[in-house]
Amino acid sequence: MCGVFGISGHDEASHLAYLGLHAQQHRGQESAGITASDGGRLVTFRDMGLVADVFSQETLATLSGKSAIGHVRYSTAGGSFLKNAQPLMVAYRGGQLAVAHNGNFTNAAALRRQLEASGAIFQSDSDTETVIHLIARSTKDGFEARVIDALNQLEGAYSLLFLTKDQLVAARDPKGFRPLVIGRVKNAYVLASETTALDLIEGELIREVEPGEVVVIDEQGLRSSFPLKRQAPSRCIFEHVYFARSDSTLFGESVYETRKRLGAQLAKEQPASADVVIAVPDSGVSAALGYANASGLPYEVGLIRSHYVGRTFIEPSQSIRHFGVKLKLSAVRATLKDQRVVVVDDSIVRGTTSRKIVKMLRSAGAREVHLRISSPPTAWPCFYGIDTPSRQELIAASHSVDEIARYVTADSLGYLSLEGLGAAVGDPKGQTFCHACFSGKYLTPLSV
Repeated sequence: MCGVFGISGHDEASHLAYLGLHAQQHRGQESAGITASDGGRLVTFRDMGLVADVFSQETLATLSGKSAIGHVRYSTAGGSFLKNAQPLMVAYRGGQLAVAHNGNFTNAAALRRQLEASGAIFQSDSDTETVIHLIARSTKDGFEARVIDALNQLEGAYSLLFLTKDQLVAARDPKGFRPLVIGRVKNAYVLASETTALDLIEGELIREVEPGEVVVIDEQGLRSSFPLKRQAPSRCIFEHVYFARSDSTLFGESVYETRKRLGAQLAKEQPASADVVIAVPDSGVSAALGYANASGLPYEVGLIRSHYVGRTFIEPSQSIRHFGVKLKLSAVRATLKDQRVVVVDDSIVRGTTSRKIVKMLRSAGAREVHLRISSPPTAWPCFYGIDTPSRQELIAASHSVDEIARYVTADSLGYLSLEGLGAAVGDPKGQTFCHACFSGKYLTPLSV
């Protein structure tokens, strides 16, 4: 997962891009970057680290112009190095071009081999660079036509922003895996992965970029087209489970309300004889509230999250992830002592984090710990932009629920069913969301 932000037609474009990226920091913490256009040339600054650490007033002052795109990254294709930070910017026969990408091209490796065989030289390990080469090699007339030509050769998940000296172009893959919205602040158009970015800059949400849509913003205004073959929508269900921020509106639905419904459905499917419901913060809070309301059990704060530590799921290093759990969370003994506790979390990936949390709750005095997960078992890796491990590392791929419960040392463990998940997100038949990480039903060809 990554976060993208674009703005066109504002005197302080780079400053608003900074704020938009800050509002989407949860989507990537490895690197951040902004490219700005003053109508004549592009200037890029990017570095490793958080948005607030990468940019200073002095840096933003160098990014002048009325248009800008920005990116916050965590790696799903290509390592955690500066060369892979985005936006990627190049100069080619059509002029300067910058691109920011959220998602994964599932045929990037095959395309890269073909391009390299014909003489292309890649400067990064990122799959995003593939689209730049395809645009540069296109024989179509005009930038928009070259973008469309490139997109028609790509498979997988993408919400893309392209910036030239005089155009901002956005594209979303025909299945709509990754979110992308259009907004407005004063007379400027804004594009963002999540509505949280619009909220921070006091922007107005207009609508989503539709699956398969290409949006062009220039001095004539905004226009859109649907040049890609229409396909059945397959929005990422894990965005609602974990990745999006709770105050976002995602795929037309409030993430907060959806997660409460996940928790309520979980309480119906996986009740527990307990005294109190707590959450693994922050992503488990909404589901825990829903579980408490539906079960009639009181909700209390049993774990405190340090807001000076990043989200452990997306830390690039396993050693940091392993250490970060204890650094990130601390138990509230007054809530837990001698209590039978239901602890609600959004998912279990490897199981190591859950094991540490259960042991922490017991050490703080919990008499029983009943772990409840507001999604089905994560048994398959994601190839559409979420950095889940290989199937061999996913505990649910090789262990039963009882075996996982014993490993994490919980008194009981219960997952939400796939059917319950679909009902909670408004897709009871599982036809409009991608749930491959739970079901193994991948919706595009997977090239190697």
